[in-house]
Amino acid sequence: MTRRRAVTAMTHVALLVSGLAWLYPLFWALGSSLKSDDDFFTDGLNPMPSHFLWANYLNAWREASFSRYFMNTILITLGTVVITLVVTSCAGYVLARTRFPGRGFCLGLVSATLFLPHGYTIIPVFDLMQRLHLLNSLWSVIIVQASGGVVFGTFLFMGYFMAVDRELEDAAQVDGANFHQTFARIMLPLSGPMLATVGLFTAITAWNSFFIPLVFTLGRPELRTLAIGMYAFIGENSTEWTLLCAGTVITLAPIILLFVLLQRFFVNGLAGAVKQ
Repeated sequence: MTRRRAVTAMTHVALLVSGLAWLYPLFWALGSSLKSDDDFFTDGLNPMPSHFLWANYLNAWREASFSRYFMNTILITLGTVVITLVVTSCAGYVLARTRFPGRGFCLGLVSATLFLPHGYTIIPVFDLMQRLHLLNSLWSVIIVQASGGVVFGTFLFMGYFMAVDRELEDAAQVDGANFHQTFARIMLPLSGPMLATVGLFTAITAWNSFFIPLVFTLGRPELRTLAIGMYAFIGENSTEWTLLCAGTVITLAPIILLFVLLQRFFVNGLAGAVKQ
């Protein structure tokens, strides 16, 4: 028992040290965002500011036009989450509850797309958006972002629905519900944890995305997102490091708050999908 306790204590210490190592850059950025320019260069890796300059956040918000970029990011994230949840929940339920010729081949073919980097597909996707006259619009970013998470979300929903007892659907069919009514009125409300999980994954990806919003808004800089707006602090000859740290905190704060609020559903959703 003594040896087991010692091993447990050492494991906890190692995990604590690892966790602090992962969180330190965030603490350092938070502290540096409240420093003066002189303190930023003289304090080194010390995250604690000698004086708290809250005006850095106001200056960062104004200088980088964060009010406009913040709204663009919210619209893109919400649109991406809604489209992804609708498509993946429907597709996951169909794949979990129906059997059709070629189902295994289709699943394998779709799974292969998970290993395709965005750089290899961005040119045909860019050409497609241009032909649809959606280039340089928020819709182009939303559609491309949503399409990137469809496969992963579909497999999560498929695993979750396969773990649900079929007796619920049989009871609904006895009461006269068809396939679509069973999904909309019974299965979809039961998949709340998975909706939160896929929604959170999608929101984090869409919120932090840099490459796709940059490519599809090149002609209209006013449609840029927060991630791209961070470059406003990087000049040709100098960089405003304290404002850059303040902008980083502003950008990360909403998504961290969202994760804290939905972490219980996130864990339950992953547990339900992995269980299958």
